[in-house]
Amino acid sequence: MQHQPTRPPNRFDLPEWAGAFGDLGTLIPFVAAYVTILKMDANGLLVAFGVALIVAGSLYRTPFPVQPMKAIGAAAVSQSMLAAGLGAGAVIGAALTTGLLWIVLAVTGLGRQAARWVPRSALLGVVMGLGFSFMLGGIRMMSSSPWIAGVLLALTLLLLGRPRVPAMLLLLGIGVLIALIGQPGLMHELGTLRPELRLPALAWRSLSMNDLWTGFVLLALPQLPLTFGNAFIAITEENNRLFPDRPVTERSVAFSTGLMNLGSSLIGGIPMCHGAGGMAGHVQFGARTGGSSIILGSVLLGAGLFLSASIGTVFRMFPPDVLGVILFMAGLQLALGSRDSGAEKADRFVVLATAAFAIWNVGAAVLFGILAHQASQRGWLRI
Repeated sequence: MQHQPTRPPNRFDLPEWAGAFGDLGTLIPFVAAYVTILKMDANGLLVAFGVALIVAGSLYRTPFPVQPMKAIGAAAVSQSMLAAGLGAGAVIGAALTTGLLWIVLAVTGLGRQAARWVPRSALLGVVMGLGFSFMLGGIRMMSSSPWIAGVLLALTLLLLGRPRVPAMLLLLGIGVLIALIGQPGLMHELGTLRPELRLPALAWRSLSMNDLWTGFVLLALPQLPLTFGNAFIAITEENNRLFPDRPVTERSVAFSTGLMNLGSSLIGGIPMCHGAGGMAGHVQFGARTGGSSIILGSVLLGAGLFLSASIGTVFRMFPPDVLGVILFMAGLQLALGSRDSGAEKADRFVVLATAAFAIWNVGAAVLFGILAHQASQRGWLRI
């Protein structure tokens, strides 16, 4: 009987601390939008993220990410949804129904079977397209202060070639300095912060059937193709490519996606996923074990328990140009991981064309990639 190899222990050294914050480019903007626009309580929201990250890092022992579900976040704070009266209850309902949906996919094995239909060329195209979309998002954020962002990006690229210098920690330090200089009153506001312990309230009891239905139909279902491509198939591939000694399965990822969304909805949190771009960001800045996820999770858990009432002030310490650099570098790392030097010309076409679709819509990209691969295999596609 063969024994499973022992997973290496988590580390908590300087590279893990630097890599822990490699996903702030997506986390902070979405969380800030939920708190400021939908007036959601940052208490349960941040606690849910903190617990999910700590569990993921402890379980997988890799820089396993936990991110806001982007399609749901974008839809929830859109003008059309706000005008229609969508509120925090529908977002919590979306988290609950998303959790149930992914538990069903894990238990029945349907998620794993569906993943088998996606050819490798299509998967690589999805990963590449996601990388490009992250890079474009980062460029848009950096455009608020292009000269400052350009210098920060050049400095980051230079420092990443010097492993002894924690590029992320230096970048965040410069960002805080820029924020304090650009916002003269921020230092005073930070000085008035008073940590106060507050435990999340249970949210299920206040949910209505309308919240569940609206959250499922308008938010959870449109998100499913993106989650399937980015936070199910792509994260499994990315983890197992980078850390073959610590592999994950589609079944375990589906389970953890379901469970963390059930837990998040219970305490008033938002829908969450294991986005592949998050792992790319953590790895780009030095993370190699689950210690980075545990570090970030502990920071968010502490912020949720003690600083939830002032989280808007805390987030102002990280200006958009700095977050844009972080997001750009995460996308660069993700896109670089989509290379396949031995691919035939037709396969390269599938990769590149699927990547283009993924920039627009990941669900459409997965479908296109499957169809294009089948056409290539049957000789219908001649490039």
